[in-house]
Amino acid sequence: MEHWITSQAAQLPTLLLIGITAVCLVVLSKGADILVNEAVSLSVRWGIPKIVIGATIISIGTTAPEAAVSVAAAVSGRPDIALGNAVGSIICDTSMIIGIAALIRPLPSQRSVTDKQAWIHLGSALLLVLIALPWSSIGKGLFQTGTFPQWAGFLFLALLALYLYRTVKSSRNSEEASGLPEETAIEDPESSATPVVFLKLLFGLALIVVSSRVLIPAVEETAFRAGIPQSVIAATLVAFGTSLPELVTAVTASRRGHGELAIGNIIGADILNVLFVVGASAAVTPGGLAVPQQFYWFHFPVMLSVVLIFRLTLLSRSGTVGRIPGALLLLFYIAFVILSYTVI
Repeated sequence: MEHWITSQAAQLPTLLLIGITAVCLVVLSKGADILVNEAVSLSVRWGIPKIVIGATIISIGTTAPEAAVSVAAAVSGRPDIALGNAVGSIICDTSMIIGIAALIRPLPSQRSVTDKQAWIHLGSALLLVLIALPWSSIGKGLFQTGTFPQWAGFLFLALLALYLYRTVKSSRNSEEASGLPEETAIEDPESSATPVVFLKLLFGLALIVVSSRVLIPAVEETAFRAGIPQSVIAATLVAFGTSLPELVTAVTASRRGHGELAIGNIIGADILNVLFVVGASAAVTPGGLAVPQQFYWFHFPVMLSVVLIFRLTLLSRSGTVGRIPGALLLLFYIAFVILSYTVI
């Protein structure tokens, strides 16, 4: 099936390929939206605390497009798309999405709630870079390829399970966080029977999986014709598209005055991008994920920079991401995209 889709993509006009890519990105986001909504519906009717929904189910749901695209790319022998999509999504989430949300309205946060998550956010990004470094030949410089090994993928999945367990456990023991705002709660959890909700969940998952299978060949062929490295396309266009659920959530939360939800969702999504997306992609790839040389001198430094700026902002006395830090993060993303297409 994958080979057939690839062969068909090679015969299509470039404009049609771009259109197919756009449609697939929209379907991916819609699938994630359905997945999140129905998961929240189940959680509400089953009496699961709302903070657990925000910290786990919503983050997993909004990260599902990145996971689907990256794992499909890794299985199909395109590790640069798998890693580029994950790293690019982190850059997009932390710079563009937080930046836009903060420009709409400053994003307040409770230090006692966000501190631990924010340190995990920064630590997971650092761990990704440290494991991916070509340590055996580090003295030769960073202008060479490296590998994120398969064993590290399984390690990340184990850390993911630990992270989710600790998040659920700590949230059950904490009454500080209020979870989702009332505006985002399900108005009538009993409006659909439980079997119907499960069918909607499966439908959302199917949209994500099928559209990702079509998206990969379309992006690959477009990149080939444009002479642009696949990793660059993945770290910008695909990463932006698969980050749309986070963007919609953050903008809506900011407009309604619930900046904590925007911050929490982005932090959780970024942690899952490392532990879930990269971990799963590496775990299904026997040889591990190949790391293109530009990641060492461009993508990784940009990723760490935006995560560090975001972390330092949260460490400020107010703990608020204001409009000035938001503008800085947004400009950082704009510069990243321009350099991706002009320098790389």
